[in-house]
Amino acid sequence: MNTVRLNITLPTAVNDDINHYAKELNEKKSHIISSALEMYFDYLDIKVAEKRLNDPDFKSVPMNEFFKELGANVHN
Repeated sequence: MNTVRLNITLPTAVNDDINHYAKELNEKKSHIISSALEMYFDYLDIKVAEKRLNDPDFKSVPMNEFFKELGANVHN
């Protein structure tokens, strides 16, 4: 996996939590932060999907058309 070095500013309480969990779990702080962000991105995916579902201007594609474009045979 490729990595990128970041310089970020965090509230002291968040930094304290990261340090606590890193020590308790014997993990690197970067691993704790990366894992937390991955979980948060999953949450954001749900929020974006909900936003799109509630947007009257968003055009969804019916499932059968989606699979047809992929060339997959789907039986209902």
